[in-house]
Amino acid sequence: MKRQILATASALILAGSANIAIAGGDAAAGKAKAATCNGCHGATGISAIPTYPNLAGQKEAYLVKQMKAFKEGTRKDPTMNAMAKPLSDADMANIAAHYAGMK
Repeated sequence: MKRQILATASALILAGSANIAIAGGDAAAGKAKAATCNGCHGATGISAIPTYPNLAGQKEAYLVKQMKAFKEGTRKDPTMNAMAKPLSDADMANIAAHYAGMK
């Protein structure tokens, strides 16, 4: 029984690590790709508009997860769904690295 619990716990930890590894993009490439994001989210990742979220300092994995949800349509916002649609996985990782690196 203990072996099964340890095996399950190990599998869950490894699966969680794999999800975190989705991110880890190139922040410099992300800065260039995020130029269109600046209009709403601000050049420093801090939005001047209260209803738009600040992205500076958010965790990479979280940002990637949200962009994928917008792209897939599981998170609904007409503007963000359209903005995320053409992004590749690498684009999302790079944009996430860019914003995560901002403080």
